[in-house]
Order: sequence, then C-alpha cells, then structure tokens
Amino acid sequence: MPTIRDFDVVINKKYTMAVTGHREIKDNLSKDLLKIIFKNAIIDGFDTFLVGMAIGFDTLCFNVLEEIRKENNIRIIACVPCPDQDKKFSLSQQKEYKRMLSVADEKIVLSKKYTPYCMLERNKFMVDNCSLLLAYLRENKGGTYHTVNYAEKNGVFVKKI
Repeated sequence: MPTIRDFDVVINKKYTMAVTGHREIKDNLSKDLLKIIFKNAIIDGFDTFLVGMAIGFDTLCFNVLEEIRKENNIRIIACVPCPDQDKKFSLSQQKEYKRMLSVADEKIVLSKKYTPYCMLERNKFMVDNCSLLLAYLRENKGGTYHTVNYAEKNGVFVKKI
C-alpha cells in the first residue's frame, strides 16, 4: 500500500486530541457542547487537534476548533487519507473541504492514492498520535466504531459524546 511518511510535522502525543465521528449527525449535536469539550481540553494542556477531514462530525469539529483558535494558541492538523478524499463530496462539501485545508495549520496526507485501507490508515495514524480521542459514536459498526475500539485497545482515553 503506497504510503507517504515523509511529512515534517512534530506531534506531541501527550498534548494531542483527535476526533472521530459519523458522516451523518443523527441528533442535535450542539456546537456549544463541542466548544466546552475543546476549551476544557485546552485548559488541560491540549494544544494540537487531529481532524480526519470527512464530512459530518469532522467538519463540525474543524469549524468549532477554527473559532476557538482565534483566541487560543492551538494547532489544527488535517489528517488526509488520500489526495482525492473529497472526490465523492457534493460541490458545496468540496468547497468547504478545500477551504478547511487552506486554513489548517498543518496537512498530513497518508497515502499517495486511494486504497481500500487508506481511511483505516488515517484513523490509526490519528489514534497512534493522540492521548485523547473525542468520538461521536452512534452505531456499533463502521470506521468510527473500529477507531474507538482501536483506541481503547491501545490505551488511548476515549471521550464519547
């Protein structure tokens, strides 16, 4: 599997939080709740946030973190599974994706091209480089479910909302 590992981004796992969640937000998830969670993490010393750049929960978290970054010294790192991640996004989703990439503090692309495993590799990378995982988990299947299980098996604290 072609992988890009020559990125020059320093991540201190102890102070890094990653986010994972479903593409579809099925309940009324409050931006205010996310702000509180992220601000509390910042108070606890977290200064780096890994976002997988998918639609849904990732996009919501990125936007909240972007607001918080205006008043806090934090880094938002876009963890991109493959260069054409947004290929199947709608036009408006593609526009927002490109905007988010342009304002992320760092961008890590984990695979040179799409593979059946690149999303999994992105998720594993984020878990392997954080000490706290924020998870919007509503189904016991799919990428978010497997990411949460991987984190728990590897001693990463998971905060489920």
